[in-house]
Amino acid sequence: MKVGFISLGCNKNLVDTEKTIALFKNHGYEIVNAAQKADVIVINTCGFIESAKEEAINTILEMAEYKKKNCKYLIAMGCLVERYKAELEKTIPEVDLYIKYSEYDNLWQKIERLLNNQEYKNDENLISSEKPFDKLIDRVITTGEHYAYLKIADGCSNYCTYCAIPGIRGPLKSRTIESILEEAHNLVEKGYKEIILTAQDTTKYGMDNYGKPMLSELMKKLCKIPEIKWIRFLYAYPETITDELIDTIKEYPQICQYFDIPIQHISDTVLKRMNRHSNGESIRSLITKLRKELPNVILRTTVMVGFSGETKEEFQELYDFLQEAKFDKLGAFMYSKEEGTPAAKMANQIHGQTKKSRYNKIMKLQQEISRKNLEAKVGKSYLIIIEGATKNTKYYVGRSYMDTPEIDGVIYIRNTKQLQNGEFVNCKITAVKDYDLVGEIV
Repeated sequence: MKVGFISLGCNKNLVDTEKTIALFKNHGYEIVNAAQKADVIVINTCGFIESAKEEAINTILEMAEYKKKNCKYLIAMGCLVERYKAELEKTIPEVDLYIKYSEYDNLWQKIERLLNNQEYKNDENLISSEKPFDKLIDRVITTGEHYAYLKIADGCSNYCTYCAIPGIRGPLKSRTIESILEEAHNLVEKGYKEIILTAQDTTKYGMDNYGKPMLSELMKKLCKIPEIKWIRFLYAYPETITDELIDTIKEYPQICQYFDIPIQHISDTVLKRMNRHSNGESIRSLITKLRKELPNVILRTTVMVGFSGETKEEFQELYDFLQEAKFDKLGAFMYSKEEGTPAAKMANQIHGQTKKSRYNKIMKLQQEISRKNLEAKVGKSYLIIIEGATKNTKYYVGRSYMDTPEIDGVIYIRNTKQLQNGEFVNCKITAVKDYDLVGEIV
């Protein structure tokens, strides 16, 4: 049978999808990239916030309708299923099999029972004969030929009051350095040149099984693999960005001087209500230190507006700070009241229109900041990786260390000489185009 996949949500979820694709492929199934070609459709869902849940449910309903005429089996897995499996089974029975995240060690057994028309429900006591899901390194990479995500941990032990992740994925569970290095070698053997380390909280990697943060040690070992040209890490919480980590990034040129730091807010009172482990002063000090120690550092952050009880004054403090800090990249989102989280029970929930207004104000400010930050790059030269070309072939499309794929912008390079995808070239920036840059080979 032919199998098609739909992966929703974050890159950590995408890694799970890629492992599942490999399971099907290794058991002899043909993988297709279009729903109309598939006998089996697998949807890996996100259930983090309200908008993600809506997207997941709408996708399931769309594929359930599609199943009536086209495919034989519909399978849903992932975070939404972890949170709402019983309700989904009742309300969308067209799905043949729902698999919770906590059932992944038995994932293939459950799928195989379904596809072989065996009884597959009420089998919670299955003993898996497969290698534990989190130990699988065989994946079918879906991000192209040059970069791949490498998940170094799962779960989270921060317990922010607004976040459902610990309830879905459990506490922090770090992989061993040995297993990560094994997967990294597996990736470079397939030709991948950029490795993107990901976890819910990368800077706390190793706290659970090594007793201390081990991201720095891990990256030092990864840098010894000569085929890896760039190492990037995402989701660095401010309180665990240590001097050791900064020194490691300074020492090893393979590590991109790029920090994705989800600060969420700057007001001490809001951060306390969020149960965040940093405060306004420590965040400001960290940004100052990073820019002093790493003059070419790129800083990305995420902030939340409209959190429970956020006053006009607290929001204004955030706005003023962002105006002052001038982050290179910024994402904002409106607080989503998630059932089962402490914040959902807090008083003084913010009206939706107020959230939207504050969100728009932040994004308008950041648009202006981003434009000025990009204009400051004109005339400078950067090492970039070529990833393709525009449809009219007038430009190649590439990225520098400043750009995380699918999240940040790209660099358009004038097509003046033959270049190959995956090739690294030096490029001088000549112009700004919205959130992207334009350059020429030097």
